[in-house]
Amino acid sequence: PLAAHSNLFTIAAFVGGLSAATAMVIVESVALAIMVSNDILMPLVLQRREALIASRGNVGGLLLIVRRMAIFVILLLAYVYYRLAGDAQLASIGLLSFAAVAQLAPAFFGGLIWRRGTARGALAGMIVGILVWAYTLLLPSLASVGIVDQGLLSHGPWGMALLRPEALVGLDLPPLAQGVIWSLALNVLGYVVFSFGRAPTSIERLQADLFVPSDLAPIAPSFRLWRSSVTVEELTTTVSRYLGEERTRSSFDSYALTRGIRIDPKAEADFQLLRYAEHLLASAIGAASSRLVLSLLLRKRTVSTKAALKLLDDANAAIHYNREILQTALDQVRQGIAVFDKDLLLVCWNRQFGEILALPPQLTRVGTPLDHIVRFHAEQSTSDKETADALVREQLGRYVNSSEPFLERLAERDLVMEVRANPMPDGGIVTTFTDITPSVKAAEELERANESLERRVQERTEELTRLNTELGRAKGEAEQANISKTRFLAAASHDILQPLNAARLYVTSLVERQGGGNDAQLITNIDASRDAVEGIFGALLDVSRLDTGAMKPEIVRFRIDELLRQLEVEFTPLAQEKGLKLKFAPCSLAVQSDRRLLRRLLQNLVSNAIKYTPKGRVLVGCRRHGGRLRIDVYDTGLGVPASKKRAIFQEFHRLDQGAKVARGLGLGLSIVERIARVLDHKIIVSSAVSRGSQFSVEVPLSAVVPPRQQQQGAPDVDRVQLSGIAVLCIDNDLAILEGMEMLLEGWGCRVLKAPDLATAIALAAETKVAPDGLLVDYHLDDGNGIAAIAELRRRFGADLTAILITADRSPRVREDARANKIQVLNKPVKPAALRALLTQWRMQRLAAAE
Repeated sequence: PLAAHSNLFTIAAFVGGLSAATAMVIVESVALAIMVSNDILMPLVLQRREALIASRGNVGGLLLIVRRMAIFVILLLAYVYYRLAGDAQLASIGLLSFAAVAQLAPAFFGGLIWRRGTARGALAGMIVGILVWAYTLLLPSLASVGIVDQGLLSHGPWGMALLRPEALVGLDLPPLAQGVIWSLALNVLGYVVFSFGRAPTSIERLQADLFVPSDLAPIAPSFRLWRSSVTVEELTTTVSRYLGEERTRSSFDSYALTRGIRIDPKAEADFQLLRYAEHLLASAIGAASSRLVLSLLLRKRTVSTKAALKLLDDANAAIHYNREILQTALDQVRQGIAVFDKDLLLVCWNRQFGEILALPPQLTRVGTPLDHIVRFHAEQSTSDKETADALVREQLGRYVNSSEPFLERLAERDLVMEVRANPMPDGGIVTTFTDITPSVKAAEELERANESLERRVQERTEELTRLNTELGRAKGEAEQANISKTRFLAAASHDILQPLNAARLYVTSLVERQGGGNDAQLITNIDASRDAVEGIFGALLDVSRLDTGAMKPEIVRFRIDELLRQLEVEFTPLAQEKGLKLKFAPCSLAVQSDRRLLRRLLQNLVSNAIKYTPKGRVLVGCRRHGGRLRIDVYDTGLGVPASKKRAIFQEFHRLDQGAKVARGLGLGLSIVERIARVLDHKIIVSSAVSRGSQFSVEVPLSAVVPPRQQQQGAPDVDRVQLSGIAVLCIDNDLAILEGMEMLLEGWGCRVLKAPDLATAIALAAETKVAPDGLLVDYHLDDGNGIAAIAELRRRFGADLTAILITADRSPRVREDARANKIQVLNKPVKPAALRALLTQWRMQRLAAAE
């Protein structure tokens, strides 16, 4: 923060570090002061207890003074060491501390595993270990900052090199390892030697039995490891004073049953029974107090008056100390706690008990009856004496007899308490009072919220229903608008394609009549422009028919090579014109699909591959893929970025690089995607920029391969003359009629034209010409073309050939025409297709004449 000039974070870091350091200093100082006072100073003071009895009635003040002095001395020593050592030793002080703490390990672990260890041995070992630690580790650290002469480290005391602190007896080890090893080794040695120097006392043997148990098998009554002057009766009596008679009796009975012995009250208590008694006392008054109680009991017949007074004072101090600890712990509990004896008199309580119940001082004293406390609250809640008495009786019954928690309300304080009353073994009850007012209020708020929840849910449901209705209506309107748009395009296709159809007829007639004139190139350009416009409108109409579902697939089985040969014939000239190599790999498998829609799909893929490949090649091939045939179209063109692979199938979307290479509207792949969705065929795209693309479509394979269709040679339309054929044309658009007349008369046909059915019948009657064929528009002013053809066939013969010319590409129109044996040409009419049909008519007529 200082480097970044952030004053706020600098202050926060400083305050946090200062508070953490202060807290650590306070906690460590208090802990060390308690250890010093309890384990070093106070035992020395207690040895002079007789002299202190007369001068001081209360040792608590002395204990407080001793601890304060210990804190002051500890902080003073720490400050002196800091000033002398400086910052250089702060990094190693942690290792020195751990090495010092390690001196507790021999006595700690030895007491757990060695029965012969004594307090004198433990103290001697720790003193020796600390002295060696100070000589080998602390002294070098002080020498490094100039407090101690460096010559002591290099030459040893009095010039004795073997006693150098950092290399005792000539061992060249790391300073920390050497100090720890020597201090712990001599610590263990001192612990063992001094423990053997004196036999363990009875208390030390008893304590050893707690951690290092001996064989638990029953001991014969005649055998005793050591004798005591305490009988079983005296031991049980002492224990019952703290645990109660019932619990003491049941505990000693359980002990006898477990060991399979019978306890004689007059017999002397062995050490195992004494150990069990100490365990029971420790569960009630703590380990330190239990040891003092048993020590007093064991020594009561041999102890001197002075020692007895000391033991009594120690026991009293321990009990008082334990009571203070218990009281402090109870005061920290959030609940109010009170203990009543068998006469329902107050024995013990904590601070929260008086605060929660708001009791006056005279009711929080030892010996206060429970009914006085209950009556205090009853009289506050009601002024009627009889009602108050009834409340007192009811509450006392709940305190004494209820084993389940119950609620108590203090209306005057708007307080709700949860009361638990648990009976004690020797009579009396322990009660806890918990303030649950926030929880009760929260529950009441929740209940009120639940009551209004149904109303809010109903309101939200109604609002959600309204929104869903509006959303559904808006969605329906949008879908209807989209359908209306698409239907409009489909319906308007007739009016859109009518002028294109007339233009095609006029331009084709011009091309055939112009020959090699000066305007031939201009006419050719007009025809090319008209083809481009026709392609654009055709693509738009295809999109509209696919969106409205007007294109229904007709699934058939056919050989895929037939479709590929048609595409090869169609696109080879276009590829050669661009200088590309177009190759179709042969395939003899059969598929199940709609032949017309699949061809349109592949037409768009191959057309795009040729259009967007400036140079190189285009390959179309097939391969099996499970139960499907995957038709792949490879090219070496521009490629598609990975981020655009989904976008290229959107309407009117073209890549920037592709738009520079070829013209178009961006509808080809959109039509491919829609046709694939209609046919339920999967489209796969794999491409890399500037490395080409692979577009694939997966088509279901057919288990049955249909026979190969025989290729019938098409009649040579240039060699077959159409003169003499009478054609009746019916269309409500006069421009189309004139264009059709001009085109057909150029082929040598006799043309009869009429705008409707009635005019056509009248014209045929007037000219007395029976038509050889009919060219009829589907959309007429007074009906449709199929009905008109049916009427003319009724008049001129049922075998009269007819062609239905329409811009409506719906399957229904095709099915109706097929049912009436009528051929269909979609607008704009392609002159080549029309001439081919007329040539078939002419061939059929000549064959019939022969």
